[in-house]
Amino acid sequence: MGDYQLQVTIDQDSGFCFGVVYAIDMAEEILAEDGYLYCLGDIVHNDEEVERLKAMGLRIIGHDELADLHNEKVLIRAHGEAPETYKIALENNITLIDASCPVVLKLQNRIKTSYDTNEKILIFGKHGHAEVVGLQGQTNGDALVFQDISELDDAELPHSFTLYSQTTKSMEKFYNVKEQLLSRGYEVKANDTICRQVSNRDKDLPAFVAKFNKVVFVSGRKSSNGKVLYEVCRKHNPNTYFVSSISELDKTMFVPGDKVGIAGATSTPMWLMQQVKAELEKY
Repeated sequence: MGDYQLQVTIDQDSGFCFGVVYAIDMAEEILAEDGYLYCLGDIVHNDEEVERLKAMGLRIIGHDELADLHNEKVLIRAHGEAPETYKIALENNITLIDASCPVVLKLQNRIKTSYDTNEKILIFGKHGHAEVVGLQGQTNGDALVFQDISELDDAELPHSFTLYSQTTKSMEKFYNVKEQLLSRGYEVKANDTICRQVSNRDKDLPAFVAKFNKVVFVSGRKSSNGKVLYEVCRKHNPNTYFVSSISELDKTMFVPGDKVGIAGATSTPMWLMQQVKAELEKY
């Protein structure tokens, strides 16, 4: 224990969601057998975890590289993929290790069913996010994606449409979007497709962060879920700091005797939060 005598506690509900655990478990199993494995995009939006798996032989590729790959194994991460990816794999004799999250797969199927029955579809999600690209792919790119209601101010929308959400969006924001669209006179068939393992964190985190003088939120900067949960922490404890690795910690964030809570995104590995805890205890 260092001079500051910080009392540090990790939120035991933080860390990988089951979809990410499943994908990483599959990757580690194949890496142990084959020594290498291709993965389409970062397996998780956490650079520290990606580097750990790269050291084991994980090779991250993009869609352009997939088109040039033949006779290999390729992991599809929890975010899921559009139908075009499966078509390319079949043409190139690529064995897909499909670790798509079951929640995402269910959403993809619902969107495809809506599209096949000629429903007009809007998706509340982050532009360019891997999951959203896969969802839009179920509609041959016809679905309208927006990440803020203001994007729809000048859009020509049909009177009636079906609204879906990226699984990691804020439930509060989704229902706010729904109400605003209804108030504008649209006929909205809203489908709450937000993952409860994420939305329940919205409810649990306020009580956790309220117990501490300071909170360190650990997440990759590319994690949509991380951005949402960080804002939840900051709302209920303004003394919340966002870090992606121990190198971003600074002793000046704290004063002697602080009670410090550590929380993370559903893409944050527990080993990284434990690393942060160990570093803080040296202060």
